[in-house]
Amino acid sequence: MISFFELGVADADKGRAFYEGLFGWSFKTGPSGTGWMLGTGGTPGGMHPNDPGAAPYVFFAVDDMDAALERVQALGGERVPFDHGEDTRHGRFVFCKDDQGSPFGLHEPPK
Repeated sequence: MISFFELGVADADKGRAFYEGLFGWSFKTGPSGTGWMLGTGGTPGGMHPNDPGAAPYVFFAVDDMDAALERVQALGGERVPFDHGEDTRHGRFVFCKDDQGSPFGLHEPPK
């Protein structure tokens, strides 16, 4: 199940104007203070700045991050060297690549 998506943009304020105008999404300041939490009426999302040309990041929900990361490696995928870390409000996010190099994310929601 998709639990979260993230949009990387060069300028978060311009990104807000675009997606707010296109979809009518609501925006709240994100946990880093430099991006946005997106209210989409469906799957929650975020937007971070300083990532020009980025594709959307899709995060799949897992119950146990460490076990899921072991399965990724066992299946020939890899963990990308970024870990959002544990956040009691939002859970844990980790970027990965599948065995063909396609990027995706894993999300362990807060307990």
